[in-house]
Amino acid sequence: MTTSRRDALKTTATALGGALAASLNSGVYAAGATDTLKVGLVGCGGRGGGAAVNALSADPHTRLVAMGDVFGDRLENKLTALKKSGVGDRVDVVPEMRFSGFDNFKHVADNVDVVMLATPPHFRPQHLRYAVEAGKHVFVEKPVAVDGPGIRSVLASVKLAAQKNLSIVSGLCWRYHQGMRETFARVHDGTIGEITALQCSYNSGGVWDPRKTREQCKSDMEYQLRNWYYYTWLSGDFNVEQHIHSLDKIGWAMHDKPPVRASGSGGRQQRTAAKYGNIFDHFNIVYEYENGVKAFARCRHFRGCANDVTDHIFGSKGRVDVMRHRIFDLKGNLVWRFKGRSKSMYQVEHDEFFASIRDGKPINNGDYMSKSTMLAIMGRMVAYTGKQLTWDQVLNSKQDLRPPKYDWGKLDVAPVAIPGVTPFA
Repeated sequence: MTTSRRDALKTTATALGGALAASLNSGVYAAGATDTLKVGLVGCGGRGGGAAVNALSADPHTRLVAMGDVFGDRLENKLTALKKSGVGDRVDVVPEMRFSGFDNFKHVADNVDVVMLATPPHFRPQHLRYAVEAGKHVFVEKPVAVDGPGIRSVLASVKLAAQKNLSIVSGLCWRYHQGMRETFARVHDGTIGEITALQCSYNSGGVWDPRKTREQCKSDMEYQLRNWYYYTWLSGDFNVEQHIHSLDKIGWAMHDKPPVRASGSGGRQQRTAAKYGNIFDHFNIVYEYENGVKAFARCRHFRGCANDVTDHIFGSKGRVDVMRHRIFDLKGNLVWRFKGRSKSMYQVEHDEFFASIRDGKPINNGDYMSKSTMLAIMGRMVAYTGKQLTWDQVLNSKQDLRPPKYDWGKLDVAPVAIPGVTPFA
């Protein structure tokens, strides 16, 4: 795509948007309640498609008008699926609004009012920064970064979004689940007394196996991007990409106050073949807070083993079975449980997101989405290095996982980390 074509698209979008586009760029939504909001999707995988359906279901006056993905084939496949969905009548992405390549996110953001970011996590910081600088409201899938420099970039973007009165809604969906909201309200109102310890597990059989072989791909970069989950620079490792949901609940319980330090271990036992890239398949991390409370976090991708996806909070007066929304006293008696029904948390986050744009009352989830991502990165770094690390050390780490360049050439795979040998940067 040439620069002149991009400029032409931007000019056309501005003319069509008129006063609505101007009001959104200032971060203040002042148009009528029935004016159309133009939505753009960056990242056309499974989560991106789900987010697009949720967005169009949240507000009847939305249209999906632009899509971007590094791979054009993935974009076209997702577009076909979205047109067949229940909101297909508002999927209107003409060929000129379909962007591939590494700069696809810029073209999407330039032509819409609301941006949904659902690429592999590595790209989140630069995509978020561009969207916020362009004055767009943003839905940001989890996690929001894979390293310390990425988190620092996100924090700066979050601050800028607040100054511009822009909404940033996080894909940490449990915060939008009614049962969870009521459970944590009782944790925070003292129902279980003072928190004394926390424990979370995300022990499962893992996710999808690598989708492409090296022989099916034209370059190292394509191969790694097609199988992004298994490369630390792209996913942050599964402790960051998946276990963040459990760690986010730890952070929520602790009022999103960061721990002082963490230690732990991890490695590869089952997923040792080269096709599994360079990530671990198990982690065990202990986080220690300033008041002495410890959070014990474990996650594992082993097939053929007992699974456990649960979270527990222990207090001076009782304990919480978080996933079942139940509270017990110290003798084991049930004292409260959530009895209602929760609407899909994926839908609720978009319902509240678009309502905030219409009402001119922005939501900014930036603080907790950054801290929860940092909890996960911290866990990976202590396991990779075998060292006890402080929050400040990890946040200010110089480790930058970006590749030397974004192109379709050779890209070496970083060696699998060895605790006690891999250095902290």
